[in-house]
Amino acid sequence: MKKFYGKIFWLAAALALTAGAAVAKDVDWTTLNPGFQGATYVKDSSVCFGCHGDYEKPYSHTAHAKTFKFGKAPANGDCESCHGPRSKHIENPTRELALTPAQQTAACMQCHEGSNRMSWGSSLHASNGVACTSCHTVMQKKSDKALLSAARQDDLCYKCHSNVRSSLNKSSHHPVREGKLECSGCHNPHGSATPGMLKGGSVNETCYSCHQEKRGPFLWVHPPVLENCQTCHDPHGSNNRKLLSGKDSFLCLSCHTYGGHVNSQRYNRVSSPTGEGCVNCHMAIHGSNSPSGAKLTR
Repeated sequence: MKKFYGKIFWLAAALALTAGAAVAKDVDWTTLNPGFQGATYVKDSSVCFGCHGDYEKPYSHTAHAKTFKFGKAPANGDCESCHGPRSKHIENPTRELALTPAQQTAACMQCHEGSNRMSWGSSLHASNGVACTSCHTVMQKKSDKALLSAARQDDLCYKCHSNVRSSLNKSSHHPVREGKLECSGCHNPHGSATPGMLKGGSVNETCYSCHQEKRGPFLWVHPPVLENCQTCHDPHGSNNRKLLSGKDSFLCLSCHTYGGHVNSQRYNRVSSPTGEGCVNCHMAIHGSNSPSGAKLTR
């Protein structure tokens, strides 16, 4: 019986690995560049390195080189799997067969079109002319993860999103600059169905992936919490405590201006060492399950 279950375990493991592996498809190189018409595969990377020897050593340390060497090698060899058939280039070594960034992306997608890249074609990055080579370096190892063109993911993102760098340098911020969180912790750079290329189905679902205690369900609910976390918080950074988009009680008063309570800045500005104003009394600001928590006081 143990042997039977052991075989089942290894069979399941093998199926899982097979399902997760990238499956290369044939690329119509002639459609990408008519110059490939009539070209054939040489299938010998040593021929390529005869002229491009300066790439051989840097490339040998990359994930692709190690995968092709120790794993399943592509049918067309190392170089030509990404650069296309090179017989005509060897006969006449010009840049006639060079690919544009968009064409290079099409070549990459022969293996990398599944998983979290399924929405790449409709992503904001793709529609704004960002290509695979804009963020990834294939021929040289520059990072320890995902062939990124920079050692740190956030430094790479900041090349375009400098406004986010400014926000993350504010006093209250997610721990990106400390290296405890990456941009891809919340965003899928290859595209998603959510605005802002968020990994979750909405802003709240993305936030709940870390802040589960804010999800509820609650007996007494603070309506803005259900609508959008960004109603009160700036996720990239703020100079107010707890990523708040406004100063303590002033943020509360942007909605709660009705009578029946002394809702004024003067009343709410202090009252405790932390000076949190409204939250000094209304502590369960995200929601409460207390029978007497209708005012979110407990």
